[in-house]
Amino acid sequence: MSLTFSRGRMPYPTPPLGAPLRLAFVGQATFFEACALSADAPGMETRFVEFRQDGDAGQMLADLRAWAPHVVLVFRPEIVPAGLFAELPAATLGFLTEPLPRGSTSSHPDLQVRLQALERVDADNFDRIVAFDPNVVEAAERVLPVWRALPLPVDDRYFADPTPIAGRPRVMFVGRSTEHREQLLTPSKHAFDLLHVAFGVDAARLDALMREHDVGINLHNEPYPSFENRVSLHLAAGHLVISEPLDPTHGLEPGIDFVEVGSPAALHDALALLQRFPNMHQRVRVRGRTKAEGFRASRVYPRLMHDLLLDLRAFGTQRSSAMRGASRSK
Repeated sequence: MSLTFSRGRMPYPTPPLGAPLRLAFVGQATFFEACALSADAPGMETRFVEFRQDGDAGQMLADLRAWAPHVVLVFRPEIVPAGLFAELPAATLGFLTEPLPRGSTSSHPDLQVRLQALERVDADNFDRIVAFDPNVVEAAERVLPVWRALPLPVDDRYFADPTPIAGRPRVMFVGRSTEHREQLLTPSKHAFDLLHVAFGVDAARLDALMREHDVGINLHNEPYPSFENRVSLHLAAGHLVISEPLDPTHGLEPGIDFVEVGSPAALHDALALLQRFPNMHQRVRVRGRTKAEGFRASRVYPRLMHDLLLDLRAFGTQRSSAMRGASRSK
């Protein structure tokens, strides 16, 4: 017998007893496939559906309907056209992935642009919203309610052991170029063999690059605080992470789980020391890799889906498609 949950009054189908829950991820693969779950977890089947800003929404919806997921999770829910999920018979979860202004103080113009993008979201497309950072909740809730906050997970495929470094450390930074990042990176680029992947790469290529390197650098997009998912990704891969200060830290401790730097000179000096003593931070790598288990996708998503379905059964939804479905079922 298929379970249903109402009180929001439209019954969403859930798996029969013993059958797996089907979870579809929707988003731009070059950014978010690494945050999904590429292999099925116990009791769960998954699929990634490619979709980006101004993409073919009709094709995306057709792909979802063909697979008939029980839950659809969208990275960056603001990219979904208004009303697209009106007749979709599945629970929908939006995952906010972008930094937003914090508090009442003046904020960086980049944050204002991101907030304006979020303001285009159709809240009626989603039953619940998750934010990647608890510090953005206040700003996000000017637009739509946030159910909970948790960092972006890391797909299990990227997890590896932090084996000792043989020879000179291989260093990489993944992220688009900005004035802030180039200011921090340029002295080190001139002094060391540092790979800068400035454009998106697919999941398979990223996996290969991660396995070819030992050290991952994390720099903020602009000079404002955040927690980028590349931190947890590099930790999962067993890399030594060198990062600007993180806020929030999501339980990570500077000097213990990662090396913290705050200036071009500090980054240069940290890399220079590694050239002379490649394994000087091996304990930090091991500790960081241990902490990365908290981001493992096969642990995070089953718990999140369990909580989502229970929450919807207990408290329902204001999604109007659910209300229309309930009316038709009477």
